[in-house]
Amino acid sequence: MSDDELKDGLYETVISEAFGQQLSDALAQQKIWATMTTVDPQEAVRYLADYVRHLVQCCLKDIADTDSEETLQNELTLTNDLIRLLTAKIQEMGQGHQVKQSEFLLTELFHRQNRPVRPKVIRPDTPLTKSFLFTNSQKDISLVSELRKEIASSDRIDFLVSFIKFSGLSMIYPYLKQFTDKGGILRIITTTYMGATDPKAICELAQLPNTEVHVSYNVKETRLHAKSYIFHRNSGYSTAYIGSSNLSHAAIADGLEWNIKVTQQDMPGILDKMTATFEAYWHSPEFQRFTLDQRAELQQAIDFERGRDLQNPNLPYTFTIRPYPYQQVILDALQVERKERNRWHNLIVAATGTGKTAIAAFDYRQFASRRPTGTKLLFIAHRKEILEQALSCFRQVLRDPDFGALNVGGQRAVNPEHVFLSIQSFESQKLWETMDPAYYDMIIVDEFHHAAAKSYQKLLSYFHPQILLGMTATPERMDGKDILRYFDYHIAAEIRLADAIERRLLCPFHYFGVADTVDLSAVKWTNGHYDVGELTNLFALENISAKRRADAVLQAIDRYTADLREIKGLGFCVSQEHARFMADYFNAKNVPSLALDANTVNVGLI
Repeated sequence: MSDDELKDGLYETVISEAFGQQLSDALAQQKIWATMTTVDPQEAVRYLADYVRHLVQCCLKDIADTDSEETLQNELTLTNDLIRLLTAKIQEMGQGHQVKQSEFLLTELFHRQNRPVRPKVIRPDTPLTKSFLFTNSQKDISLVSELRKEIASSDRIDFLVSFIKFSGLSMIYPYLKQFTDKGGILRIITTTYMGATDPKAICELAQLPNTEVHVSYNVKETRLHAKSYIFHRNSGYSTAYIGSSNLSHAAIADGLEWNIKVTQQDMPGILDKMTATFEAYWHSPEFQRFTLDQRAELQQAIDFERGRDLQNPNLPYTFTIRPYPYQQVILDALQVERKERNRWHNLIVAATGTGKTAIAAFDYRQFASRRPTGTKLLFIAHRKEILEQALSCFRQVLRDPDFGALNVGGQRAVNPEHVFLSIQSFESQKLWETMDPAYYDMIIVDEFHHAAAKSYQKLLSYFHPQILLGMTATPERMDGKDILRYFDYHIAAEIRLADAIERRLLCPFHYFGVADTVDLSAVKWTNGHYDVGELTNLFALENISAKRRADAVLQAIDRYTADLREIKGLGFCVSQEHARFMADYFNAKNVPSLALDANTVNVGLI
């Protein structure tokens, strides 16, 4: 093979004596750039064994093609001869096939013609010649990281996925754009099945150069459920991924998904079949080419599959709510503390969003189920909204729409047996003057980190319930005040924010930095922060700069969200004037918004 017959790209090929001479000549004549590397002895076993296997396979295939009566015998003779040679450790094979140089593995090659600068290559972490299983475990190679590197080193790409989420596309979109901008060909097949695809993701892909998207709208019959990513390389080192991951953030980054990497070098038949099947789908009338003028049709199909506006949120308490496994672990820990260690005052630490209130409701349900004479409950929080949500949660868990009553603000509970009480009402009503200290069997204090405040001291010292349950996401206070003393300096059970994210109970944090259009270099800086008045002038009062900045915010929101109709957002402003300006600007751009500040009464937020 001449150096002109070698294709540009990535390689993992053993350099034989004859091939090595060919490369040396091409390098000496400055026709190519090439990288040759040493290999760890243990890793060398795989490459050298594959190299020998290939030579043996070629020889045996030549014998098999003779198709004579002695063919099988000749194959066996060669096999046995090789065994004898290997047994005797004969090193000389002749015909220039011996591997004599230490840097025997070619990893990349690019012709220098019409290239003034050597190309920079991003290489996948997994081999181009061996299959590999991705499990998305923390100790495994990241699938999304590997996909990015495969994209960067491919010549053509084919994706076959049942749905595409904008959250997943955004993780590889910059790499796909760079790939297609440089002339790479991208083809994608997907569906509207179950309404899982985000229309914006399809539209973003359709706008890429050298890209074509085919969509199946016939989800009842097509029912495409395949997930595969094929990366074609002209060098003969194509790879493909097949498994359980659709193009979504959860599937390629967080979910417990299994995907196997298939390579052209060790599974050519599998890769050929994947490629042929993709071509069959590509040319099938079931999959229609998508263009941007079909955006409305696609949105309508997705909306229909999602059943938009057909949902009924007003469902009665007709089913039993059960704790999630991680919540059950906390409930079991509470039982151990009480029954095995005789600790009836317990603190649980649970990250916001993991269901602290639901855990308390399950705990009360379990406690009350063993007390046929009734179980009196006092639930304490510092805000009306928390009490309302807690009361709703308890009613759902207990399947009792009449359970409990609020005692907050102007509301007074008629029956004190199951009361959701604000700490402010406790103080103003001076309940310690009228109630028995042992009246309540169970007292639950939400956001217990507030208990260090003076307003909680009377509550915690006066009442003597059988069970005291404190709940908080942040037991450590910035002022150093101690809340653990109420629980013998012991936390019964906890699931912190990092643990909750790691266990995929909460959404991971994703930050997108957006360049500010306003120059703040001239804004006054005092006591560790910018002057609020000057910021307000720039962000709200100065017409040109304020509108330019607000428009930049809207563009950023559109860039990083799939469908604004499904987004509930919260924007923090520097002042009330800034908040009102931003709300007015958003409304003018058909993004329904409200300005909330200390003077806001009740705006009926959902």
